[in-house]
Amino acid sequence: MSTKSKVALVTGGSRGLGKNMAISLANKGIDVVLTYNSNKEEADKVVAEIQSLGQKAAAFQLNAGDVKSFDNFFKQVTGHLKDTTGSTNFDFLINNAGTALYSPFAETTEEQFDNALNIHYKGVFFLTQKALPFINDGGRIINISSGLARFAYPGSSAYGSMKGAIEVLTRYLAKELGARGIAANVVAPGAIETDFGGGRVRDNKEINDHIANVTALGRVGLPDDVGGVVAFLCTEEARWINAQRIEVSGGVNL
Repeated sequence: MSTKSKVALVTGGSRGLGKNMAISLANKGIDVVLTYNSNKEEADKVVAEIQSLGQKAAAFQLNAGDVKSFDNFFKQVTGHLKDTTGSTNFDFLINNAGTALYSPFAETTEEQFDNALNIHYKGVFFLTQKALPFINDGGRIINISSGLARFAYPGSSAYGSMKGAIEVLTRYLAKELGARGIAANVVAPGAIETDFGGGRVRDNKEINDHIANVTALGRVGLPDDVGGVVAFLCTEEARWINAQRIEVSGGVNL
Protein backbone atom coordinates (compact mmCIF):
# COMPACT_ATOMS: atom_id res chain seq x y z
CA MET A 1 0.00 0.00 0.00
CA SER A 2 1.37 3.39 -0.93
CA THR A 3 -0.68 5.31 1.63
CA LYS A 4 0.29 4.99 5.28
CA SER A 5 -2.08 2.85 7.33
CA LYS A 6 -4.14 4.55 9.98
CA VAL A 7 -3.60 3.44 13.57
CA ALA A 8 -6.14 2.47 16.24
CA LEU A 9 -5.54 2.20 19.99
CA VAL A 10 -7.83 -0.44 21.53
CA THR A 11 -7.88 -0.79 25.32
CA GLY A 12 -8.56 -4.28 26.63
CA GLY A 13 -7.71 -5.80 23.26
CA SER A 14 -6.30 -9.14 24.37
CA ARG A 15 -9.55 -11.09 24.62
CA GLY A 16 -13.31 -11.07 24.19
CA LEU A 17 -14.87 -8.10 22.43
CA GLY A 18 -11.65 -6.07 22.38
CA LYS A 19 -9.80 -8.85 20.57
CA ASN A 20 -12.57 -9.04 17.99
CA MET A 21 -12.48 -5.25 17.53
CA ALA A 22 -8.70 -5.30 17.05
CA ILE A 23 -8.87 -8.04 14.42
CA SER A 24 -11.83 -6.40 12.67
CA LEU A 25 -9.87 -3.13 12.46
CA ALA A 26 -6.89 -5.00 10.98
CA ASN A 27 -9.19 -6.54 8.39
CA LYS A 28 -10.03 -2.98 7.31
CA GLY A 29 -6.34 -2.21 6.77
CA ILE A 30 -5.84 -0.37 10.07
CA ASP A 31 -2.75 -0.90 12.26
CA VAL A 32 -3.48 -1.65 15.91
CA VAL A 33 -1.97 -0.85 19.28
CA LEU A 34 -3.78 -2.83 21.95
CA THR A 35 -3.59 -2.94 25.72
CA TYR A 36 -3.88 -5.78 28.20
CA ASN A 37 -4.17 -5.69 31.97
CA SER A 38 -2.39 -8.90 33.02
CA ASN A 39 -2.39 -11.49 30.24
CA LYS A 40 0.58 -10.66 28.02
CA GLU A 41 0.50 -14.10 26.41
CA GLU A 42 -3.03 -13.63 25.06
CA ALA A 43 -2.18 -10.09 23.92
CA ASP A 44 0.88 -11.38 22.03
CA LYS A 45 -1.34 -13.94 20.25
CA VAL A 46 -3.65 -11.15 19.06
CA VAL A 47 -0.62 -9.15 17.87
CA ALA A 48 0.60 -12.18 15.90
CA GLU A 49 -2.84 -12.69 14.36
CA ILE A 50 -3.02 -9.05 13.26
CA GLN A 51 0.48 -9.26 11.80
CA SER A 52 -0.56 -12.37 9.88
CA LEU A 53 -3.28 -10.20 8.28
CA GLY A 54 -0.55 -7.86 7.00
CA GLN A 55 -1.03 -5.03 9.51
CA LYS A 56 1.31 -3.70 12.17
CA ALA A 57 0.42 -4.41 15.79
CA ALA A 58 1.86 -3.99 19.28
CA ALA A 59 0.61 -4.62 22.82
CA PHE A 60 1.24 -2.59 25.99
CA GLN A 61 0.28 -3.22 29.59
CA LEU A 62 -2.33 -0.81 30.97
CA ASN A 63 -4.40 -0.76 34.13
CA ALA A 64 -7.34 1.22 32.75
CA GLY A 65 -8.36 2.35 36.25
CA ASP A 66 -4.98 3.74 37.31
CA VAL A 67 -4.95 7.33 36.06
CA LYS A 68 -1.46 8.01 37.48
CA SER A 69 0.01 5.42 35.11
CA PHE A 70 -1.39 7.03 31.94
CA ASP A 71 1.47 9.48 31.30
CA ASN A 72 4.01 6.67 31.32
CA PHE A 73 1.71 4.53 29.16
CA PHE A 74 1.49 7.24 26.50
CA LYS A 75 5.26 7.72 26.64
CA GLN A 76 5.65 4.05 25.71
CA VAL A 77 2.96 4.06 23.02
CA THR A 78 4.04 7.30 21.34
CA GLY A 79 7.69 6.22 21.46
CA HIS A 80 6.74 3.00 19.70
CA LEU A 81 4.66 4.86 17.11
CA LYS A 82 7.47 7.33 16.44
CA ASP A 83 9.89 4.43 15.85
CA THR A 84 7.54 2.49 13.58
CA THR A 85 5.57 5.20 11.75
CA GLY A 86 7.67 8.36 12.13
CA SER A 87 4.86 10.08 14.04
CA THR A 88 3.71 9.98 17.67
CA ASN A 89 0.09 10.22 16.54
CA PHE A 90 -2.72 7.76 15.97
CA ASP A 91 -6.21 8.06 14.50
CA PHE A 92 -8.73 6.05 16.48
CA LEU A 93 -9.20 5.57 20.23
CA ILE A 94 -11.45 2.69 21.29
CA ASN A 95 -12.17 2.75 25.04
CA ASN A 96 -13.13 -0.88 25.52
CA ALA A 97 -11.30 -2.10 28.65
CA GLY A 98 -13.62 -3.09 31.44
CA THR A 99 -14.56 -5.49 34.18
CA ALA A 100 -17.91 -6.83 35.29
CA LEU A 101 -19.65 -5.91 38.54
CA TYR A 102 -22.75 -7.89 39.48
CA SER A 103 -24.05 -6.80 42.88
CA PRO A 104 -27.50 -5.84 44.19
CA PHE A 105 -27.81 -2.09 44.81
CA ALA A 106 -28.36 -2.64 48.54
CA GLU A 107 -25.17 -4.70 48.87
CA THR A 108 -22.71 -2.84 46.62
CA THR A 109 -19.72 -1.72 48.69
CA GLU A 110 -17.88 1.58 48.35
CA GLU A 111 -14.76 -0.37 47.38
CA GLN A 112 -16.60 -2.19 44.56
CA PHE A 113 -18.10 1.10 43.41
CA ASP A 114 -14.80 3.00 43.40
CA ASN A 115 -13.01 0.20 41.56
CA ALA A 116 -15.68 0.11 38.85
CA LEU A 117 -15.82 3.92 38.64
CA ASN A 118 -12.06 4.16 38.13
CA ILE A 119 -12.12 1.69 35.24
CA HIS A 120 -15.44 2.52 33.58
CA TYR A 121 -15.67 6.28 33.95
CA LYS A 122 -12.73 8.13 35.51
CA GLY A 123 -10.21 6.05 33.56
CA VAL A 124 -12.01 6.60 30.26
CA PHE A 125 -12.34 10.34 30.97
CA PHE A 126 -8.64 10.90 31.67
CA LEU A 127 -7.20 8.37 29.23
CA THR A 128 -9.12 10.17 26.48
CA GLN A 129 -7.99 13.56 27.79
CA LYS A 130 -4.34 12.44 27.78
CA ALA A 131 -4.74 10.91 24.31
CA LEU A 132 -6.02 14.14 22.75
CA PRO A 133 -2.63 15.64 21.79
CA PHE A 134 -1.82 12.40 19.94
CA ILE A 135 -5.13 11.84 18.11
CA ASN A 136 -4.94 13.13 14.54
CA ASP A 137 -7.47 15.76 13.48
CA GLY A 138 -10.25 13.93 11.68
CA GLY A 139 -9.86 10.94 14.01
CA ARG A 140 -12.52 9.01 15.92
CA ILE A 141 -13.24 8.15 19.52
CA ILE A 142 -15.43 5.13 20.20
CA ASN A 143 -16.57 4.47 23.74
CA ILE A 144 -18.02 1.11 24.68
CA SER A 145 -21.19 1.23 26.74
CA SER A 146 -23.77 -1.47 27.38
CA GLY A 147 -27.40 -2.30 26.81
CA LEU A 148 -27.61 -1.98 30.61
CA ALA A 149 -27.54 1.81 30.24
CA ARG A 150 -30.94 1.58 28.48
CA PHE A 151 -32.70 -1.25 30.34
CA ALA A 152 -32.29 -2.34 33.95
CA TYR A 153 -31.35 -5.80 35.18
CA PRO A 154 -31.09 -6.14 38.97
CA GLY A 155 -27.46 -6.35 40.03
CA SER A 156 -26.04 -3.89 37.52
CA SER A 157 -26.92 -0.54 39.14
CA ALA A 158 -23.31 0.66 39.47
CA TYR A 159 -22.06 -0.69 36.14
CA GLY A 160 -25.13 0.41 34.17
CA SER A 161 -25.19 3.93 35.60
CA MET A 162 -21.47 4.39 34.88
CA LYS A 163 -22.07 3.33 31.29
CA GLY A 164 -24.88 5.92 31.22
CA ALA A 165 -22.31 8.52 32.25
CA ILE A 166 -20.05 7.39 29.38
CA GLU A 167 -22.90 7.98 26.93
CA VAL A 168 -23.39 11.56 28.12
CA LEU A 169 -19.63 12.17 28.10
CA THR A 170 -19.46 10.98 24.50
CA ARG A 171 -21.88 13.70 23.39
CA TYR A 172 -19.70 16.30 25.11
CA LEU A 173 -16.61 14.92 23.37
CA ALA A 174 -18.38 15.16 20.02
CA LYS A 175 -19.34 18.76 20.74
CA GLU A 176 -15.97 19.93 22.09
CA LEU A 177 -13.76 18.06 19.61
CA GLY A 178 -15.84 18.80 16.52
CA ALA A 179 -13.61 21.75 15.63
CA ARG A 180 -10.78 19.25 15.12
CA GLY A 181 -12.95 17.01 12.94
CA ILE A 182 -12.91 14.28 15.59
CA ALA A 183 -16.16 12.29 15.80
CA ALA A 184 -17.14 10.52 19.04
CA ASN A 185 -19.66 7.70 19.22
CA VAL A 186 -20.87 4.98 21.57
CA VAL A 187 -21.21 1.29 20.75
CA ALA A 188 -23.45 -0.43 23.30
CA PRO A 189 -23.33 -4.24 23.07
CA GLY A 190 -26.10 -6.36 24.47
CA ALA A 191 -25.27 -9.59 26.28
CA ILE A 192 -22.39 -11.33 24.49
CA GLU A 193 -20.95 -14.82 24.87
CA THR A 194 -17.41 -14.09 26.12
CA ASP A 195 -15.46 -14.76 29.33
CA PHE A 196 -16.61 -11.32 30.60
CA GLY A 197 -17.96 -11.58 34.14
CA GLY A 198 -16.66 -15.12 34.47
CA GLY A 199 -18.40 -16.15 31.25
CA ARG A 200 -21.86 -16.17 32.81
CA VAL A 201 -23.78 -15.23 29.66
CA ARG A 202 -21.93 -17.92 27.71
CA ASP A 203 -21.92 -20.67 30.34
CA ASN A 204 -25.12 -20.23 32.35
CA LYS A 205 -27.85 -21.87 30.26
CA GLU A 206 -30.67 -20.18 32.19
CA ILE A 207 -29.24 -16.69 31.58
CA ASN A 208 -28.42 -17.53 27.96
CA ASP A 209 -31.93 -18.85 27.27
CA HIS A 210 -33.57 -15.86 28.97
CA ILE A 211 -31.61 -13.36 26.88
CA ALA A 212 -32.30 -15.26 23.67
CA ASN A 213 -36.02 -15.22 24.51
CA VAL A 214 -36.13 -11.42 24.99
CA THR A 215 -34.04 -10.71 21.87
CA ALA A 216 -35.87 -10.05 18.59
CA LEU A 217 -33.31 -12.02 16.59
CA GLY A 218 -33.66 -14.94 18.99
CA ARG A 219 -30.13 -15.58 20.26
CA VAL A 220 -27.38 -14.19 22.46
CA GLY A 221 -24.71 -12.02 20.84
CA LEU A 222 -21.25 -13.21 19.78
CA PRO A 223 -18.02 -11.17 19.65
CA ASP A 224 -18.20 -11.31 15.84
CA ASP A 225 -21.46 -9.35 16.03
CA VAL A 226 -19.73 -6.34 17.58
CA GLY A 227 -16.14 -5.94 16.37
CA GLY A 228 -17.13 -5.12 12.80
CA VAL A 229 -19.40 -2.29 13.96
CA VAL A 230 -16.51 -0.64 15.79
CA ALA A 231 -14.29 -1.11 12.73
CA PHE A 232 -16.97 0.39 10.47
CA LEU A 233 -17.11 3.51 12.67
CA CYS A 234 -13.41 4.01 11.88
CA THR A 235 -13.96 3.97 8.10
CA GLU A 236 -14.46 6.85 5.71
CA GLU A 237 -18.05 5.66 5.11
CA ALA A 238 -18.87 6.43 8.75
CA ARG A 239 -17.44 9.96 8.71
CA TRP A 240 -20.81 11.68 9.24
CA ILE A 241 -21.88 9.56 12.21
CA ASN A 242 -21.25 11.60 15.33
CA ALA A 243 -22.52 11.73 18.93
CA GLN A 244 -24.58 8.58 18.38
CA ARG A 245 -25.32 5.59 20.59
CA ILE A 246 -25.39 2.46 18.45
CA GLU A 247 -26.78 -0.51 20.35
CA VAL A 248 -25.57 -3.84 18.98
CA SER A 249 -27.86 -6.26 20.72
CA GLY A 250 -30.04 -8.04 18.16
CA GLY A 251 -33.01 -6.06 19.48
CA VAL A 252 -33.11 -7.00 23.16
CA ASN A 253 -35.93 -5.87 25.48
CA LEU A 254 -37.81 -4.00 22.78
